[in-house]
Amino acid sequence: MTKETPVQPQPLADLPVPDGHGIYTFPDDLHRAHQAHTKQLAARHRTHDHRVLEVTAPHTRVPYCIEARTPAGRPVLVIEPHHDDFALSASGTFLARPRPLTVATVFTRSRSVHPALEAMYADVGAVSELRDREGAAALAPFAARRLLLGHKDAEPPYRPYDPGLLDQVTEELRRIAAAHPGAELLAPAAVTRHPDHLLVHEAAVRVGCTWFWEDLAFWATYALAGCDQHLFRTRTGATMRPELVDITDVVLDKVTVLRMHGSQMYPARKMYRPIRHAFTTAADLVDGTGLYAERFYRTEESTC
Repeated sequence: MTKETPVQPQPLADLPVPDGHGIYTFPDDLHRAHQAHTKQLAARHRTHDHRVLEVTAPHTRVPYCIEARTPAGRPVLVIEPHHDDFALSASGTFLARPRPLTVATVFTRSRSVHPALEAMYADVGAVSELRDREGAAALAPFAARRLLLGHKDAEPPYRPYDPGLLDQVTEELRRIAAAHPGAELLAPAAVTRHPDHLLVHEAAVRVGCTWFWEDLAFWATYALAGCDQHLFRTRTGATMRPELVDITDVVLDKVTVLRMHGSQMYPARKMYRPIRHAFTTAADLVDGTGLYAERFYRTEESTC
């Protein structure tokens, strides 16, 4: 991974640990720690600290405070299947190590919301508009540019993706990549079985991407069920080299980013799940000092 100077984090509230007693209390412990962190930042915001940005979650209309990042270094072109995929899987890394981001979202038409909210957002137009605002709010702290490709996402029962759509998306991404010369490409590894993730991964590979995040697509499995892992290893063999990024110092800011996607992660306290996975991932950190981490993969031919 390209070396950048990490941001200097502000002192955080005590981070909860989802082990021991926390195996039962972690969702509420994390919720309280995030509330305390947000309160600290809100106090700075009231003093007109220009480094603190207020962002409002589009579904809940709840405002949160987060320190805006100053991007530096080589630009990154992020290719995500859906509006929340970068936030779920890779946002902590770029909160800790900000780089200039352009985020291309492939499947931006959807009627997918949490089942409890389906009556409120009843059609593709309402859901798509909401998820667009959620994506914009989540990416605001990164000062990211957004590109929306406008495709309709897959719906259950899932089937293999259409090869013709793969060709179309590949050509669209090829044009976008050509318009961003020098940018490093980043896309999902497609650990998950979701056809949209599998399609976007293959399209990204076709346009030269060699850097991928461990995608956390399904709430039920987080792409970490044994069958998902088996299929991922079968597809990739030894071609994917894992690398971890410590996100301990920014994990509560990542919770703020996730709060923007309230139509998918509902109620708010259930957003502990990707953070719980980040705790598990951190067990593989070489120095063993971080509490939370995100996992990426490089293809073996990559020299970045």
